Amino acid sequence: MITVTNLMKSYPSGEGEVRALRGIDLTVETGEFVCIMGQSGSGKSTLLTILGGMCRPSDGSVTIDGTALYGLDDDGLADFRARTFGFVFQSFHLVPYLTALENVMLPLAPLRLTAPEKRSMASEALARVGLAGKEARLPSRLSGGEQERVAIARAVVNRPTILFADEPTGNLDSATSDQVMALFAELHQAGQTIVMVTHNPDNGRYAQRTIRLKDGLAIS
Repeated sequence: MITVTNLMKSYPSGEGEVRALRGIDLTVETGEFVCIMGQSGSGKSTLLTILGGMCRPSDGSVTIDGTALYGLDDDGLADFRARTFGFVFQSFHLVPYLTALENVMLPLAPLRLTAPEKRSMASEALARVGLAGKEARLPSRLSGGEQERVAIARAVVNRPTILFADEPTGNLDSATSDQVMALFAELHQAGQTIVMVTHNPDNGRYAQRTIRLKDGLAIS
C-alpha cells in the first residue's frame, strides 16, 4: 500500500539547514496497522505529513497503491489526498457552530452526492464510532472523547484507503485514550489501513508493528 524510498526532508534555519528526515525506507501493507514512535524532534510528524501528501520531500519517493505521490502536480495531489486519505489530529479541529453530523459531512462537500446521501453517510460514520443519537449535538455539548470520535468519523466518512493519525489521544485522559484506541483497533479489524504517530507506548500496543525513528532515521 505504501512504499517509501530514501525519503529526505530538510528545512532552512538561522544556522543553515535542519535535516528532519535523513533517508527513510519503509513499507506498509494493505490492511496493516503501523505505529510510528520516537522522541520529540525525531521526525515522526514530518514523516506523517509527507506520507499524507501535505509536504513535499526534499528527496526520495512515496508510492501509494501504485501512484507516485509527489509525481502529481498540486491539483492532482490535492485530489488524490481527498479521495484516498483520512486524517485524525491531536486537536480535534471541529467547527464549533456545526453539529456533529454537519462536521462529519464536511469532507463530502466536493462529492457529487445528494444532501440526503451525504447525511446518510455521515450518520453511518457516527454510528460506527458509537455516537448514534448524538448527530444534532454541537461540539461544546460533547465530551473530549466524543469530540475525538466525531473527528474519527469525519476522517472515515469517505471510506479512505489509508487513515493517518497524529497523536490522536494527546489531549485525552488515560481511560478515554483507551476507548479511542479500542476504536482504532475495531477499524483495523474491519480492514482499515492505519498509520499512527504517537509518543505513548500504551497506544503502540494496539498496532501490529512499530517503526521507531531517531534523529530522522528509522532504527527499527
